[in-house]
Amino acid sequence: MGRIARTVFTEPADIAQMERWVEELAINARVRIHVVEGPPAEGVVAVTPTVQVFKNADDIEGINGTVKLEDAQRPGWSGVVWLGDIVRVEHLDSVTKGATRA
Repeated sequence: MGRIARTVFTEPADIAQMERWVEELAINARVRIHVVEGPPAEGVVAVTPTVQVFKNADDIEGINGTVKLEDAQRPGWSGVVWLGDIVRVEHLDSVTKGATRA
């Protein structure tokens, strides 16, 4: 993955929220992720996400991260969601079901 992100964050509250998403998006969790724009993404968390340093198109450095989802019903498909775009996570598996956070 490149080190360029559409949006980067520098405010402590924004970075703290992304870190909370990382804690909530445990590997193998089946989730539906609601984002700022567009339809929700649904799948199984394939890799534990991390927050990282990126630059945006204006060469401003800040924080963002991604979570990679896979879906057994769609072999070969994987989706990537930017942590900074997440507004809500729904847990769809029985282990964490009901543990939604906005």
